[in-house]
Amino acid sequence: MNKYRELKTRQQKEMDAFPFGVCFSDKQFEEMMTKWNLTVNDTDKICSVGGGCYIRKSDKDAFLEMFKRFEKEKRDAIAEDKTGDGLIYDMFLYELANHEYCITYDTAETFDALDLTQEEIDKDKRLSHGLKKAMKDYLKNTKEF
Repeated sequence: MNKYRELKTRQQKEMDAFPFGVCFSDKQFEEMMTKWNLTVNDTDKICSVGGGCYIRKSDKDAFLEMFKRFEKEKRDAIAEDKTGDGLIYDMFLYELANHEYCITYDTAETFDALDLTQEEIDKDKRLSHGLKKAMKDYLKNTKEF
């Protein structure tokens, strides 16, 4: 079982339960505001979080805290992997596939998704080992198709 996928799935369930509003049209904006018992003129009570997503300003602290906690959970899980063969390997394997490394041979999007730099990976033997192993295994498995 992929430990990183388990972490991402659990965090995604929590994100899905958070009271977001998503809108790309005036009608959707009105529906979102109505759902929150606000009028379309109550724009001072909401804030954009990007990508057409909004939260109520009253939920902003909880939203930011959730993301801080998610990042801490990921960092703690990485720290628990003493060899790079556990969660570290799983996270690189998952994100390499998610960002189609077998097509691009570019790790930039993978590193961005993990909020890691090449320098951080190079300085940490566990990260370096997990990345190299994941790259090798991922490419080996994609060539079988």
